[in-house]
Amino acid sequence: MIIVLKPTADKTQIDHIVEKIEKLGLKPWVSEGVERTIIGVIGEEDVVRTLPFEGIPGVEKVLTILKPYKLASLDYKNTPSEVNIGKGVVIGGKRAVVMAGPCSVENRQMLLDVAQRIKKSGALILRGGAFKPRTSPYSFQGLGEDGLKYLAEARDKTGLLIVTELMDIRQLDTVMEYADIIQIGARNMQNFDLLKEVGRTKKPVLLKRGIACTIKEFLMSAEYILSGGNFNVILCERGIRTFETFTRFTLDINAVPALKSLTHLPVIVDPSHGTGRWGMVNAISRAAIAAGADGLMIEVHPNPEDAFSDGDQSLLPDKFVRLMKDTAKVAKAVGRTM
Repeated sequence: MIIVLKPTADKTQIDHIVEKIEKLGLKPWVSEGVERTIIGVIGEEDVVRTLPFEGIPGVEKVLTILKPYKLASLDYKNTPSEVNIGKGVVIGGKRAVVMAGPCSVENRQMLLDVAQRIKKSGALILRGGAFKPRTSPYSFQGLGEDGLKYLAEARDKTGLLIVTELMDIRQLDTVMEYADIIQIGARNMQNFDLLKEVGRTKKPVLLKRGIACTIKEFLMSAEYILSGGNFNVILCERGIRTFETFTRFTLDINAVPALKSLTHLPVIVDPSHGTGRWGMVNAISRAAIAAGADGLMIEVHPNPEDAFSDGDQSLLPDKFVRLMKDTAKVAKAVGRTM
């Protein structure tokens, strides 16, 4: 349920409504807009309907949200949300933000070199996995906290912000200490305990779509984070598993406008995982920006053939330069910047 307040509603009236909601054992979410304030009410629908909110002073109207993802819905917030990462970097604004870097943090010097080169090309955020989810238990699993320290050093030297993956609740405090954005990977999109924990933080969360999940399931996972009080959520389409074997996954470009029609949350695209082929990344990046994506996540490695993971989909730094120039042209055509 959404309670829309009158433009004249004051703090005393808002506090009174919130108190009434909490007495029913429900959760109120207050969203203050430029012209008016709305209050989202989360809880059992039968309980929600027991109080005649329309008669409370300051209330203009009450709307019922039929979608199961209440807080992620455009019914709750009908203007696009912007997630402020820090240092003037905002995802969901006019500028399409690019995150780039190696799949895995392999060593200090490689990471610093890549960070400096992507920074020069126009990327704003450095990606790199310190903890790596791998299909095989014998594959490289990441450098752990040492990898996080290398990422932090790269941030200090270049000014780039950091996004890195959280795989386990036990790693949360450590990752929180270093990361600017916590990534929840495709394999953990429905790890609900993990989603609840990051929902209790205020740290921006990049939520990747699971490889076999519907858009509704994707938004319901986002709802877990939002319902915990963390509204700094960024959605990432990174490809889904289909019958096609030419590409690693099938990049669902439809998901971008579909999500934009359903949610206020910003949406970015990962064409590296979505294709699994470096030669397709530039084209799909341009398509993503044309479709309305708020940003991109690109894998870049100085020597892909020797990469510890995902070498086939990683761009050489000079190829990344070309991608940035090409996507900037598309961004300009659709009224955005890069």
